[in-house]
Amino acid sequence: MLSLEQAVAVPYATRMLADLGARVIKVERPGTGDFARHYDRACGEVSSYFAWTNVGKESVAVDLKHPDGAAVITAIAARADVVMCNLSPGAARRLGLDADTLRASYPHLIAAELSSYGDVGPYRDRKAFDALIQSETGLVAATGEGDTIARAGISVADIAAGTQLHAAVLAALFARSRTGEGTTLRLTLMEALAEWMHQPALYAHGTGKDPERVGAHHPTISPYGPFSCGDGGTVHLAVQNDGQWLRLCSLVDPDLAADPRFRTVADRVTHRPDLHARLQPYFDRATADGALAELDRVDVPAARTRAVGELIEHPQLVARERWTEVTVPGGVSPMLRPPVDGLGWVAGAVPGVGEHTTRVLEWLGYSADKIADLRLCGVTSATPAC
Repeated sequence: MLSLEQAVAVPYATRMLADLGARVIKVERPGTGDFARHYDRACGEVSSYFAWTNVGKESVAVDLKHPDGAAVITAIAARADVVMCNLSPGAARRLGLDADTLRASYPHLIAAELSSYGDVGPYRDRKAFDALIQSETGLVAATGEGDTIARAGISVADIAAGTQLHAAVLAALFARSRTGEGTTLRLTLMEALAEWMHQPALYAHGTGKDPERVGAHHPTISPYGPFSCGDGGTVHLAVQNDGQWLRLCSLVDPDLAADPRFRTVADRVTHRPDLHARLQPYFDRATADGALAELDRVDVPAARTRAVGELIEHPQLVARERWTEVTVPGGVSPMLRPPVDGLGWVAGAVPGVGEHTTRVLEWLGYSADKIADLRLCGVTSATPAC
């Protein structure tokens, strides 16, 4: 698999394909590489974003604008099953690396392109990144509390696009195994996240009003959200049906079950402030661990609200041995194993910029002299000398 990728969305898709055993050759700029390498320095010499999305890949550093560099990429594409790209559509066409050009020469290819908004419509020339797509699709407006809106705390537009692109490539590979024909896949960041915003959009359309912003609580189900406890911890309830509601009442306050204000889910949403006022004294008297144990005992869905930094040491992930150490440029970092067991996954390293350039060129049949010339002239290095 050849990937002309940067940032998060396509790198996340190809990382998941690498987890499944694909050989992923990642093309980067000589010298600086993928700009996502430099967002932070949380993982050795590279960013947390880059380490997360580039496990197990091979990095080839090539100047795509140089004719010899374009020839290298074309030679890889000729031997690839899949070519992925999130360069801008115009840039890909100018380089002759867009899906239509590649598939005209190599009909067997599955060519997958990701753009911001697509090549039709009033937004076709507008650049976009994750937070901008969150804003355009209504996710920012749906997130927050009261009059305060908020970006989702993770790159959810990129993740949505990467997940859907990953699945589409697998479906296209399966179709090709039956027909022998490749295909062109096109996806936009906006449409990927719009799909994930489908339910809130349907709610707004059907009711004539946007879902209420209620912080970490659910806008249309209650009690469904965090409650602070007497020891400073927090327990998150997720009561979704009448059985769970009645069991919660038996634990917290049996009189709640007979209160007409709280009879149905819709009633409990309408009277959310009153409901929370009735529930809070129970949590004020409890520790977070104690409340969670009691809720488990009566079979009411609940969880601890934990800090981000606690995830590495989460007792469930530790017990299931989900973390492993992965080599990154300049060190090692903890990395989660793929969430689906049974794949025979072996952790690959996160590559340095151009770490595998020579290996890939040799695989393509380039001579040692030609490889040296490409490096000398800056096709595969950041310091051209000719």
